[in-house]
Order: sequence, then structure tokens, then C-alpha cells
Amino acid sequence: MTRLLLLALLLVPLASVAQIYRTTDKQGNVVFTDKPPAGASSTEPVELQQTNTTPPPPQRPAPTPKPESAEEGPDAVPFNVGIVIPADETSIPMGPGNFSVTAKVDPAPSGNQMLQLYIDGIPWSDPQQGLSWALTNIFRGEHNLTVAVLDSEGKHLASSPPIRVFVHRPSVNFRNR
Repeated sequence: MTRLLLLALLLVPLASVAQIYRTTDKQGNVVFTDKPPAGASSTEPVELQQTNTTPPPPQRPAPTPKPESAEEGPDAVPFNVGIVIPADETSIPMGPGNFSVTAKVDPAPSGNQMLQLYIDGIPWSDPQQGLSWALTNIFRGEHNLTVAVLDSEGKHLASSPPIRVFVHRPSVNFRNR
């Protein structure tokens, strides 16, 4: 069975190079076919132009947040970072893709430390001192969210474990009629 399937798949490209003929019948109707009819008065082969193709773009690995690292020195404080809203594996209902993210950091970041939200490993907006983000127009699908504590130079001090959310949005392909 596997050999038969393999043979069929190998013959598919041969079918795409078959000749096409243009024929006009007695009533003047133009017919395109892969085999010229025996009794046709005017049959001419049709030359097709080569199909435009382009190679796919190169695959880029998804960016990932920098790994957790503790700040060096006597003032090093281990942070406990987590996302409290939304919960892991939450489904965001049908709508425009708007929802909020709230983080919890213990101990609270000091004056020169900031928080950065990452969606699928990509920074969302600028680092901030607040613990909440209002997200708008998030595309449908599965997204991984993390929050990182950054020092004044942008170095990662700690990161939250990732949580996964599923955003559901209406499709323009299936409009109610």
C-alpha cells in the first residue's frame, strides 16, 4: 500500500505537465481539454506560461526572554515574580482581543527597577514600574506571557514562569449574512 501511495505521489508532477488543447466545436463553442477530440476541425495546443513561485522566507527562531539571573553583590535580592491575571490556560472570549495582565512581584521593585511584559518572547511596550498592562488588539491564537524584573541598565534580574492564553476572535472569512 505504501509503495502504491509513493508511486501516485511521484506521478502527480507528471500530470501537471500534460498538454492542453483548445478546440472549437460545430456550434462555435470553445472547449479546453487534455486530449484532442478525434472529429474536431480546429485543434491547437495551448502554451501556458510558467507559474510564478517564490521560496518561503527563512525560518527565524522565536525570540525568548533572557534567562533569570540574580543581581551580583551584597544588595542582591531574589525576586518572586508571577502573573496573577489571567490564569494559566485562560481562554479570552470572542471580541477585539483586549484583556489585562497583572503581575505580582515580591519584594516590590525598588525605584530604579522596572517590569517588562513579554508576549511570545517579544517585549510588549516599554518597561514600566506598574504591575498591570492593558493589552489591545491581540491576534487570535495561543500566546505565552512572561513578566521580567529589569535593573536600570535593562539586565534581567528575575522572570515569571510563562503562562499560556488562548485568544478567540471573530474571523472576517465567516461573516453572518
